[in-house]
Amino acid sequence: MTVRRSATRTAAGQQLSFDELDVSLRDTTFVVVDLETTGGSAAEDAITEIGAVKVRGGEVLGELATLVDPGRSIPTYVVELTGITTAMVVGAPRIEQVLPSFLEFSRDCVLVAHNAGFDMSFLRAAAERADLTWPKPRVLCTVKLARRVLTREEAPSVRLSALASLFRVDNQPTHRALDDARATVEVLHELIGRVGNQGVHSYTELIDYLPHVSAGQRAKRFLAGNLPRTPGVYLFRGPSDEVLYIGTAVNLQRRVRNYFTGSETRGRMKEMVALATRIDHVECAHALEAGVRELRLLVAHAPPYNRRSKFPKRAWWISLTAEAFPRLSITRTAGSDALGPFGSRADAAAVADTIAEYCALRTCSRRIAHDGRHDCPAVPVGGCPASRPGAALDAETYRSAPEAVRALMTGGADDRIAELHDHIERLAADELFESAARLRDRAAALIRALRRVQRLAALATVEQLVAARPAFEGGWEFAVIRHGRLASAGRSPRGAAPMPVVEALIAAAETVMPDETPLRGAAPEEVALIARWLEGSGTRIVTTTEGYREPAYGAGRWLEWSGLAEDAAQSERRFGWDQ
Repeated sequence: MTVRRSATRTAAGQQLSFDELDVSLRDTTFVVVDLETTGGSAAEDAITEIGAVKVRGGEVLGELATLVDPGRSIPTYVVELTGITTAMVVGAPRIEQVLPSFLEFSRDCVLVAHNAGFDMSFLRAAAERADLTWPKPRVLCTVKLARRVLTREEAPSVRLSALASLFRVDNQPTHRALDDARATVEVLHELIGRVGNQGVHSYTELIDYLPHVSAGQRAKRFLAGNLPRTPGVYLFRGPSDEVLYIGTAVNLQRRVRNYFTGSETRGRMKEMVALATRIDHVECAHALEAGVRELRLLVAHAPPYNRRSKFPKRAWWISLTAEAFPRLSITRTAGSDALGPFGSRADAAAVADTIAEYCALRTCSRRIAHDGRHDCPAVPVGGCPASRPGAALDAETYRSAPEAVRALMTGGADDRIAELHDHIERLAADELFESAARLRDRAAALIRALRRVQRLAALATVEQLVAARPAFEGGWEFAVIRHGRLASAGRSPRGAAPMPVVEALIAAAETVMPDETPLRGAAPEEVALIARWLEGSGTRIVTTTEGYREPAYGAGRWLEWSGLAEDAAQSERRFGWDQ
């Protein structure tokens, strides 16, 4: 095996002068690799030769070349194509010896190959056989790049020999690994030279450029030019200054720039970009603040090209009515005793029916005994269970039924869930499997709904909670949360004292006036977003006015069981057993 380093600059390399944007192509280190093999199958054939050239900014930094003993004879047609015979590879190192050197040679570089899928498949297969970890490098295929850059008239074929002839490169391919790698280097530089005047200056932009992008889409790339490289929210505005689309980003400039490249494949987004005339932005301290601001802006503007979170008031809730004989009611607004939110009325009705049967059954029966009428205020949908056996008729139990529902909703007791579980077990023991499966699915839906509201209510009840999370680049991200809302957000840089920042954030935090609903008036999606952030790795509580905890007898105790139930239901649907 030979490894050479040199400082020769290719003629094509003199043309590579790009603006700095991310890591520019001029400063990107490429390792151009070519393989010769015993055949075309990575699973069945083996590598016979590796050639690689490391290059940056047109300067060749090093070369690696070696024959490889494939451990088998080389077929005649391969010998005729490459000139590599079985005798030539006898005594050459095996791929297990060569591959570690190649991986070290190409570490942290972009791998380039002509028809990269072929070469990468052989290298991955060789790494697997040698019990080496494949590093999953960034990869660029010059075949795909050539097909994107060159017209059919200019290049009817994109074979390496055809491109070498088209560009009149100094190193012609010979079906030997190092010669072909050297030729590919020159082809790569020529292709990169073609895209430099189209605003492609970095490897990321080059990859984004590969899919087709209309001239109009790329022409609007200047809209992202003045955006900062910080977390925040971006707003695309249309001809009448209306908000078309709202999104978040960790790096505003990088994310928005993708809308004008081939990485954006959604038809609706291409249509939106065609209408956009300018882009507003709101800088944020960190991703959590960006996510919360996005939710609030979506509600305020209801942009036509966003699909989610625009109409939070369209959610459904199950509430206990404030009547002498309370009943379950399905409404758009949450009452003081409420369960939700649900995406559809049908979902809310199904859960309400389950609660009615297992919590309010005695309510319905007691109502019939009390006033002799057969109306069923306890069951808004699904029919009346009054005739079911086992219902005691004493007024005391009837009066306690609403409290049982409240205890179930708030996590004060889970005995009704236990009854559901025991009933399912009895049905299964009696081999009534279909009935058991239907009740299992209803129980899982109930547990999921209860856990959702209990989890969010646990955060919404806390008057003030200050939390911190380590920032990726050092320092701390802070959030001041009041009754489930983000009241203030900020960060302290690496090395700075964090507590003065916390005190300033608390002093400047938004005042929150809670109501009596389970989420204290906060938007469910905002509380859920904050809860996920708090549950994330590394997050810690700095200060809190009271305990942040879920109820001891809440639905969280049944999550494991409901997860198994949902997995079983999914398996039944997959195999058609629920038909």
